[in-house]
Amino acid sequence: MVVQEHIVLSPVQRRHRGQLLRVVRRYPNGVIGGVIVLLVVLIALFAGLLTNQSPTRVDPANRLSHPSAQHFFGTDNFGRDLYARTLYGARTSLLAGFGVAALAVAGGVIVGLLAGYYRRLDGPLMRIMDAIMAFPGIVLAIGIVAATGPSLFNVILALGVIAMPRVARVVRSIVLSVRAQTYVDAARAIGASDGRIVLRHVLPNAWSPIVIQGTFLFAEGVLGEATLSFLGVGPPPEFPSWGNILGEARLYIREAPWMMLLPGVALTLTVLSLNLLGDAIRDLLDPRVRRREG
Repeated sequence: MVVQEHIVLSPVQRRHRGQLLRVVRRYPNGVIGGVIVLLVVLIALFAGLLTNQSPTRVDPANRLSHPSAQHFFGTDNFGRDLYARTLYGARTSLLAGFGVAALAVAGGVIVGLLAGYYRRLDGPLMRIMDAIMAFPGIVLAIGIVAATGPSLFNVILALGVIAMPRVARVVRSIVLSVRAQTYVDAARAIGASDGRIVLRHVLPNAWSPIVIQGTFLFAEGVLGEATLSFLGVGPPPEFPSWGNILGEARLYIREAPWMMLLPGVALTLTVLSLNLLGDAIRDLLDPRVRRREG
């Protein structure tokens, strides 16, 4: 005799489950994007468990080998396994994207807060941001990497610097709006310090746009690193990354078109998924969209 047990959910659990189901129904593209991003992160973390091949082992005897049981997606011009290089390359690409987003958000928030709250700093700081935005982003990034040397850190630094003005302008506009509110004047009247006002009253109003910008900058960081690596000014070749693999594959597109298949698909899916996730987060955090959908 089989006894069926019925799980009874509390009112709070039922409410949370209902909210989760509503989010899934309203933002299916965002859910799909989030699942794919999570899978890519897991692949990057556990790449060593998904293949027994080394991403850096050179085997000249098997260079440009076709996909086979030993090499699922073939080998490159040095005989390195493309499947292993793509899996391990996810680490480099995701690390670059996260580093670019973190640097741009951190620097942009600081500059935006200072420029928006202190009027005497507004002009000089924003003119610097305008000067950075005046240069084509990829050209400025190539110049910074060429001057500092090819390394993953320098790639993150270059891409983070060119993305910083976007965050700074968003934060500045919010600070200018919030600092004119009555409750900020009241806090200042009772003797609250500038630091307390910024942390307790100004910065919380900017979190939603900051999170949204960070998500899109993550995707742009992944794509930017791939672009610089493709052009030959990214991380050194011994660091497997999707951009490095595609950069080498372009020289052998006729002889070995399979070289660009897996890294190209991985890069496309990752950037697309991050943008879908960013769109869903933007709609979820935008009160105007919530009122319209509610």
